[in-house]
Amino acid sequence: MSQRFIALLPAAGAGSRMGSELPKQYLPLLGKPLLAHTLSALAAAPQLDRLVLVLSPEDGWFESIVPHLGELQGKLTVLRCGGASRAESVRNGLAALASELACDDWVLVHDAARPCIAASDIGRLIDALRDEPVGGILALPVADTLKRADGGGQIAATVSRTGLWRAQTPQMFRYGLLRDALDQAADDTITDEASAIEASGHAPRLVLGNERNIKVTYPDDLALAALYLQAR
Repeated sequence: MSQRFIALLPAAGAGSRMGSELPKQYLPLLGKPLLAHTLSALAAAPQLDRLVLVLSPEDGWFESIVPHLGELQGKLTVLRCGGASRAESVRNGLAALASELACDDWVLVHDAARPCIAASDIGRLIDALRDEPVGGILALPVADTLKRADGGGQIAATVSRTGLWRAQTPQMFRYGLLRDALDQAADDTITDEASAIEASGHAPRLVLGNERNIKVTYPDDLALAALYLQAR
């Protein structure tokens, strides 16, 4: 039986750093909610068999984006089992899919607030990892000089950037391995799926990402995302 490739988006967060009462995944971007752009970008990757969106049970905004989804609704599953943390939302989403996925199926966890992901980047990730026993992530080598601050806001040291990478998403791991790693991990130690896999003793592979695959975190990021989407 051939392996399947499932995109899972944890989207139960509030995005408080945006300074908006509206969760950032629903903020307007070029005439439609940011989340609609992200879902459309994933749906453009032909290798993905299915999109799974994990929302908070209290989410009252999703219905507003349905008119923007068009035909991709046939590829989309919405689960209202999101938790208080990213790790909990992903864990709950994986548990809800337990009867449908095999241990060797691939799950690509993607940030709902990365609307500029390109289908070519997803294809490159899948091609690089489809025969890997563990999986890996899109990432970029750190290019800037890094400084460590002291307690008073001054530079304490210059940190070598050799071997340092910035993690992006999707992060692609086999269903069984990711489920077990998240079940064993404490949420306060997990910042992404790769860190859970690392904590379980495995070494995910780094696959070169794309500088335009930004995560919308602060207000200025919306304008940059709009520029990238318009250029595409």
